Amino acid sequence: MKAGEKDSLWLGQRGRAVVRRAMWLSILVFVALSAWVVLGQLIFGLGIELRTILVPSSNIHVFLALTSGAVAVLLAALYFSDFQGMIEPEPDGFFDIFSLVVSRLTMIAIVAILCVMLFEVVMRYVFSKPTLWANELSLWIAGFVFMLAGLYAMQQRSHIRIFIVYDMLPRWARKASDTLSVALIWVFTVALIWGSYNEAKAKYLRWETFGTAWDPPLPATIKPAILLFMVLVAIQALSNLIADWNKAPESHSPVDDIDEAEIEQIRKAVGN
Repeated sequence: MKAGEKDSLWLGQRGRAVVRRAMWLSILVFVALSAWVVLGQLIFGLGIELRTILVPSSNIHVFLALTSGAVAVLLAALYFSDFQGMIEPEPDGFFDIFSLVVSRLTMIAIVAILCVMLFEVVMRYVFSKPTLWANELSLWIAGFVFMLAGLYAMQQRSHIRIFIVYDMLPRWARKASDTLSVALIWVFTVALIWGSYNEAKAKYLRWETFGTAWDPPLPATIKPAILLFMVLVAIQALSNLIADWNKAPESHSPVDDIDEAEIEQIRKAVGN
């Protein structure tokens, strides 16, 4: 193992190496194809317009660039999900690895939002040429980030939990309350799908757009995604229940809110 390389969570050292090489290769392909699209539009006039990004199948160059970018992001999420974060617990549920991959997609999406916003600021205030798409694109990505972050929060057990009464209960009552909470999550999920499926399906089938100059299909994608991610959260809640069923009871105190790892990092930063 190389110096500083952490243990593999699920890929294995050989699998991690393969994914890493594939990730870098896909990134290089994406950069090359993106450069070709930009230069080709400027020099050869490939006929790429603003709406071409929303319908990439209409232009093979844009289609290949976006496809390679999607592959690069997916491989990056797979690669980084193999590393355990400093404050992340050891994954032990049947759905945890999937949620960790999704969490890395969320982290990459946040970086993408920052890049889009930075590009817009530079174009607006340096070149006085604001874009027509940066605001909608950042909203589009942010919508998925909020939903994906909910799945990660459920996997990490970092959602709001009140332990004042819970810690006073005997073990069987704790299990009963855990089961009831998961059952309520599933009841809410089923009710949400029951009441919103037809609307989400209609928005997707008519490919409802945002009604702006760029006109991205935010309603057509966000509405079905809400139902999908709610199902994923419910599955993760069930995974947590099964994984925690036979674990020793936990006790909680205000000291648990103190992040020793973060405090240590602050100390090192101040010391430097």
